Amino acid sequence: MSQRSRTPFLLAAALAAGLLSGCSFREAICGSDEYPVAAVESTTGRACVPDGEDPPVGYVRFPAGKVPKHVDDEWDRYWHEHKLNDRGQEVS
Repeated sequence: MSQRSRTPFLLAAALAAGLLSGCSFREAICGSDEYPVAAVESTTGRACVPDGEDPPVGYVRFPAGKVPKHVDDEWDRYWHEHKLNDRGQEVS
């Protein structure tokens, strides 16, 4: 079998192996040296802040245990329907 005729077979085998292994790609909310913050009284405003820094004015940290880590995870979806006040307390 020539190199050219093996290429489609190898690509198909690699694709099948990836699908069968259960691999999934989950996009992180923030980079590895950052943490997510929420805009006060907003269901959509978010930002990422470098570790060790305070949130900018108008943003608060998510409550402990309710921090979204990946796009569309449990807490990411939750905070699209709930808001935080300027003290980081849930208001709706």
